[in-house]
Amino acid sequence: MVIAGVDYSLRGPSICIYNGEGKKFSYKDCSFYFLSDVKKFATYFGQNIIGENFDDFNHEIERYQSIADWAIDILMGCEQVCVEGYAYAAVSNRVFQIAENTGLLKYKLFQLGIPVTIVPPTEVKKFATGKGNADKNSVYAYFEADTNTNLKELFYPMGNGPKEITNPISDIADSYFICKYLFSKIKESL
Repeated sequence: MVIAGVDYSLRGPSICIYNGEGKKFSYKDCSFYFLSDVKKFATYFGQNIIGENFDDFNHEIERYQSIADWAIDILMGCEQVCVEGYAYAAVSNRVFQIAENTGLLKYKLFQLGIPVTIVPPTEVKKFATGKGNADKNSVYAYFEADTNTNLKELFYPMGNGPKEITNPISDIADSYFICKYLFSKIKESL
């Protein structure tokens, strides 16, 4: 089974690809990809995490196109994709840009015949933590416990990272739980 969880955004999209036997969801069967505007994060992190920098763009549409093309390159071969829906309270001033950006990805997935499931952010948080209004720090704490992986040490090996969980760490944790959510829904339907 090859499925994906996508935490799609204008500033820090992240994709988790699960490629496993389908018996049990496991971090070791996942690969993570993200975009960042921080140059030091554009690297292979030696495990299953690859970061890249955003392409340059001259127009917002060009930006949406480059993000969607990046995502489609990664999602090729997936049997199904789950994309986190819009967080309405957080997008009020950029709602149209976010919708155009995400709409382009959904359209490209549709053209490729890849089924897409949309999951509300509150449902992902509840699935991950038991609370639909969990913050980034809580989601990350559950990610750490579920995967036995400390992304803070991976991204900030000298311990000089921010106290709060930020991108791309929070995006990776979100994409992991979006993918795991999709896996659980597929298992329920069998």
